[in-house]
Amino acid sequence: MTVMEHLLATANKTGLGLEDPCFAQEMDRADPLARLRSEFAIPTINQATGRDAVDGNDPCVYLCGNSLGLMPKQARRILNEEMDEWAARGVVGHFRHSKGRPWVGYRSHIVEKMAPIVGAEPIEVGVMNTLTTNLHLLLAAFYRPTDQRYKILIESKAFPSDHYAVESQIKWHGRPEDALLLAEPRPGERTLRTEDILSLIAREGSSIAVVMLSGVQYYTGQVFEMDRITAAAKAAGCMVGWDVTHAAGNVPLSLHDWDVDFACWCSYKYLNSGPGGISCFFVHERYAHDADLRRLTGWWGHDAESRFDMTNQFVPGAGAAGFEVSNTPILISATLLGSLDVFSQTSMAELRDKSILLTTYLEHLLQTRIGDRVEIITPSKHRGAQLSLLFASEVFEHVFSALMDAGVVCDERKPNCIRLAPAPLYNTFSDVWRAVDTIYAALASVDANDLPKCAAPCAVIGFAESA
Repeated sequence: MTVMEHLLATANKTGLGLEDPCFAQEMDRADPLARLRSEFAIPTINQATGRDAVDGNDPCVYLCGNSLGLMPKQARRILNEEMDEWAARGVVGHFRHSKGRPWVGYRSHIVEKMAPIVGAEPIEVGVMNTLTTNLHLLLAAFYRPTDQRYKILIESKAFPSDHYAVESQIKWHGRPEDALLLAEPRPGERTLRTEDILSLIAREGSSIAVVMLSGVQYYTGQVFEMDRITAAAKAAGCMVGWDVTHAAGNVPLSLHDWDVDFACWCSYKYLNSGPGGISCFFVHERYAHDADLRRLTGWWGHDAESRFDMTNQFVPGAGAAGFEVSNTPILISATLLGSLDVFSQTSMAELRDKSILLTTYLEHLLQTRIGDRVEIITPSKHRGAQLSLLFASEVFEHVFSALMDAGVVCDERKPNCIRLAPAPLYNTFSDVWRAVDTIYAALASVDANDLPKCAAPCAVIGFAESA
């Protein structure tokens, strides 16, 4: 049974149409993960909009977890515990901790819980810095340009921080401008075809040093076929890295089994660690005991058993720990630990099942209620918890303002894209219904005779593979 067939069967069983808000409520009552919503602080409409509405104490519809996840209540609890520990023990908290989390080994609590989320072994996961800093540190180790192999392959619309990091690494190594190799969609298409990426690797593979794409494309919401792309790049002799910022906590990952060389991600989107939260990274286990692997080093990357001997003779720690340059920042790591405690109550498989239901329901409502007034650019077959919507420029700002004024928190990407991201940890089917109903009402408020249509065909754009 397909996901859509499941939704239709539920509608048939309840006697409710999918467009009926009561159907969304029935789906929420049957949701096995509904209990997790209470683990999060859900802003009210008044809090989200900054106004004083009659219904303002109702929860807002928060569909922006792809930008900043909501606050897990456990994040506040653990952060407060660390503040209390600091107040009561000072430096002693590094080694003796009333909650059993001595700061000197704090990273271990995070890597144990993070590893299954990204499909890694604990030895392969590190905790430090922020995303772009980690990109630079990892590229310093894995981008080893030669006269023959000097190119880095990224997508043409990579998030700017990735683009800047790669571009500056190329310049730092004194490589020519053609070292930046861009994978672009076909003319008239918005997403990348896997076969085109594979063809590019096959054609340019002997000159590519590193393939580094994003697991989920931030703008379109496309999930790349990471296993196939990694296998093709490895077969061509390339190093393979992934920026899984929009994938971690969103879609199931198998970084170890896919044989990825390195990866990194921030933790404040689907992983809910808070604004500017700590970043994590992955280095495959095959490098765990390679002391000769070139890297930028710091004291915290030294082997933990002899770190305090202060010999100034660097001995890298095993695995990803040997790439960490500074000690773990406890206060921002505490909030991530609070979120990971919520993740430990479920699995990525369960979250993925609900996510597919939510986005399929969202897609259906948009198609049936909004129709050709919106273009969904996120592929149906390869997507996570995000749908990216394009509106005619004449109504774009009106629709976005209506959503935000109604307490439907989402984000806009100029010139005409609105991203809606129902996160399965805390979003509901009723959230999805309310979002689409708000869009419907916003468009209905525009004179129907003057309502612009999308310039392009507005059906869902599927993941077009060759026939």
